[in-house]
Formats: sequence, C-alpha cells, structure tokens
Amino acid sequence: MSRIGNKPITVPEGVEVSINENHITVKGPKGTLEREFHKNMKVSLEGNTIHVTRPNDEPLNRSLHGLTRTLINNMIEGVVHEFKRELEINGVGYRAQKQGNKLVMNLGYSHPVEMDPPEGITFDLADANHITVRGIDKELVGQTAAVVRTKRPPEVYRGKGIKYAEEHIRRKEGKSGKK
Repeated sequence: MSRIGNKPITVPEGVEVSINENHITVKGPKGTLEREFHKNMKVSLEGNTIHVTRPNDEPLNRSLHGLTRTLINNMIEGVVHEFKRELEINGVGYRAQKQGNKLVMNLGYSHPVEMDPPEGITFDLADANHITVRGIDKELVGQTAAVVRTKRPPEVYRGKGIKYAEEHIRRKEGKSGKK
C-alpha cells in the first residue's frame, strides 16, 4: 500500500481544479498550471478533495501512485504559495545583479554570465551575493536554480562559487608540503 498515494488532497478556497481524462488544470491566485499524468492513474475530484487510485499492484503502477499524488499536490501548493530556492555566491569579486528580467553574474570569468529566466520564473536579489529563484512550478524552480549553480559550482579548496543556501561544502585541505 502506498501511504503517500492514498492520502487525499484537499483543495483550498480560491483554487479551481479541472480534470479531463489524464490532463489536470489547476488555477489559483498565483497562476495556472497544467500537467498530463499517466493513463493508468485514476484521479477523481469529489467536492474539495482529490483522490488518486491505481488499477492494480504492478510495479509501474505502484511507483506512479505516490508520484502522481505528489505532483498534483505540488501544483495546488504552487498556485497558492510560490516555491523558492535560495542561492549564495561566495568569492572575491563574485556578484550578481539584475538588468531588467535578466540575471547578470560576475563569476571570475573574462566575461559576465547572463541568464534569461524561463517563463514563470523570477530572480530576486537580496544583495549582490544572494539570489532567490521564485515560481509556481516546483520542478521548474529547482531546475532553474540548478542551472544557475552550474555556472560556477562550489570549489572544495577555497569554497568559491555558487551554492544553495542550505548546502554545506566539505572543505579539503590543500598541499601540506615537505615535513
């Protein structure tokens, strides 16, 4: 039995959910999200609760059961509250700034690194060393934050680079030299 898949999803006030065969649309105060789910999963809306059921206990259906429920729950949560991912830039002369919607970062290269946000994503800067990626689609927020991090991943000897705010970088000791 899937513990996560069997939990009902409560639809909050102000959120409109429409299910058409294997396509779900969620409209809320922050925006609209759409997603196709696997044809084996049965999603039903009764009042203000959503139930996800599977036809049998085959391994594929068992793995999709909890996944489908979690994806639908993330859609509902995203249109009510935005998702965000925070990044930190460490290093002498490393900084970020916004030019319109574009994120421009100086990361020790001979040129500034520029990134246009995907549709539905915004970059917020608390200061020159802290970037917040915001959006209603959890998957897109995480992917965009990962792409920003790949522009200069954290380095283990000096700790320079872009890291997630909650990430801990294990530092290595440099050369010890002759003894």
